[in-house]
Amino acid sequence: MARLSAAVLSLACVLVSVSVRPAAAQPVIQPRVIVVAGWENGADSGDAPGEYQDWVEREHLSETVPVRGVPGVIFRRNDDGVYGLVLRYGSSDLLTLALDPHFDLTKTYWLFTGISGVNPDVASVGSVAWARWVVDGDAVREVDDRDIPKDWPYGLYAIGAARPDTLPSAANHYGSVTDVAELTRAYPLNQGLARWAFAISRQVRLDDDPKIAAARKVWIGYPLAQKPPFILMGETLGAERYWHGASRNLWAERWVKLWTKDAGTFVMTNEESQSNQREMRLLASRQLIDPERIMVLRSASNFDMPPPGIGPTQSMGDEGPGQPLAFDNNERAGAPVVRELATHWSRYRDTVPMAQ
Repeated sequence: MARLSAAVLSLACVLVSVSVRPAAAQPVIQPRVIVVAGWENGADSGDAPGEYQDWVEREHLSETVPVRGVPGVIFRRNDDGVYGLVLRYGSSDLLTLALDPHFDLTKTYWLFTGISGVNPDVASVGSVAWARWVVDGDAVREVDDRDIPKDWPYGLYAIGAARPDTLPSAANHYGSVTDVAELTRAYPLNQGLARWAFAISRQVRLDDDPKIAAARKVWIGYPLAQKPPFILMGETLGAERYWHGASRNLWAERWVKLWTKDAGTFVMTNEESQSNQREMRLLASRQLIDPERIMVLRSASNFDMPPPGIGPTQSMGDEGPGQPLAFDNNERAGAPVVRELATHWSRYRDTVPMAQ
């Protein structure tokens, strides 16, 4: 009986030791490049594309990768270290990914993609632009344009400023902010990296669409709006308001100039770029990502104002016909940059590429 008890006790000790032994640590994943898309129609592949599908299919992002705390699939990868992230739950997915201990994102390059409205003064539908700044168009004072002073061009102006097209004169309008310089609405990207990416992609052959080509002809007086799709450098303006029209296009041009000290050019507008970059700036402040490795590539699905002779309400929300072309050209323009980074990782892991 004593021998049996000793044997049982010995077995129990073995079982306890096994049960409390920590599980083998999973290797930390270090993505080389993450392509970020804002949304997708239906499935990630095999049906009508959204912002994500062309990237998933053409870059063979066939393996799904779980992210802690996310119930669905938002993260995919291929065998070359290229990952795709679709923000199904908005910019908070960026924070969720960065806080997942299974990932180390400190050396990761980020390519934020998506479709936008385009400024007809500088580009055409189907064109693609590498941004040097993402400009925030949300934090504004607003007076109805029917009530503005007669010498004002529109009723939107900076908080802390006295009129449109002027910078704030005081910081205390933002409460805890004490330095006017902290009120900037322009989030700078790594311009050397943006120029490097542009140099790689600028010779890419973009696609065109016969219906889109025919629609360009009505843009008399806007020579760049009449051109076939092309690749350029220019800024992205993010604003949750879905605005449209010539007056607001003028505001956007001047707003971008104002906050970039006349160095930026307004090209693309959408509703989420500013939120994404606010999140990335927060992650950078916590040393979770490298802000010098962020790129933004937007493609034009529609114009942000109507063509001559057409009212704004007739053309508001007309991005549908140009969306497939914008999805297509976004991936075409960005793919060579992604592949260069991933396939020559030993060159770019510790040294961020730059162009003059």
